Amino acid sequence: MTTAAALTLPMPLQRRLERESASLFGGDGMPQVDFSRPPGEPSLAPADSVSWRVFKNPVSLFIGGVAAVLLELGEPRVRSGVWEHSSFRSDPVKRLRRTGLAAMVTVYAPASVAQAMIAGVGRQHARVRGTTREGEPYEAMDPELLDWVQATASFGFLNAYHRFVRPLDSAERDCFWQEAQPGARLFGATGAVDSEASWEAMLAAMLPRLRAAPEVHEFLDIMRTAPAFPRALLPVQRLLLRAAVDLLPASAREVLELGPKAGLPRGGARLVRVAGLMADRLVIRSAPPAQACRRMGLPAEWLYRAA
Repeated sequence: MTTAAALTLPMPLQRRLERESASLFGGDGMPQVDFSRPPGEPSLAPADSVSWRVFKNPVSLFIGGVAAVLLELGEPRVRSGVWEHSSFRSDPVKRLRRTGLAAMVTVYAPASVAQAMIAGVGRQHARVRGTTREGEPYEAMDPELLDWVQATASFGFLNAYHRFVRPLDSAERDCFWQEAQPGARLFGATGAVDSEASWEAMLAAMLPRLRAAPEVHEFLDIMRTAPAFPRALLPVQRLLLRAAVDLLPASAREVLELGPKAGLPRGGARLVRVAGLMADRLVIRSAPPAQACRRMGLPAEWLYRAA
């Protein structure tokens, strides 16, 4: 890693950013998690991990999370479980906030907190089952589906950071996959991907199962206007959605019928990278990464200076 100065905004903007971050990961029925305590308790991933660097960036997290959902909606059994048993249609922002909090807890929370949260998620998922419109039964705790969901999430977060923030070499990329293993096993993904090569093999194996579906386009339509960002940043939100489509493997994008118009316009990738690089150095002291640094006896800006 190279060393760069951490960024803070002028005080009025910084205060607003801190409030937005605090509301994103708390309040409104969200589980309350204190990432700053107990002092010294390690997370599932260590503080010097690739994961701690990658997950601190809100721009690449949004892009990667949307890309993961698109891949998940392409698998009929996962699509049915997500679309019929969650609030994606009725309250997509709250659903994404909960998913984002789960990712933050898995990476940054004390290990004991992460283990308890993941156990609770498992109990909820154990009740999710049904039949797809094609007549195929599904259960959310099916190890094959859990492996796919875990892999698509890791693919999205890793590659959004790699493409739109800072390139990661092959060793760092494999390390990221390996760091996800403890959390993946707790979620029940017993065959979780542990390397770039394993991801490529899983994608090739799952590709024949992927299907274009109205839900894929409905999800993107919902997210174009959902209040995931302040209203003034709606154009940025829409640009990041197009970046998520652009991030998908070409083979999956073709199957899902997401053509060139759904991806980034000319010059769009450059704008996304500017946003990604700024976000990578912007210290948000109320956010889980900075809180976790303090828990481990590190300065709140430690991850941002190391970017």
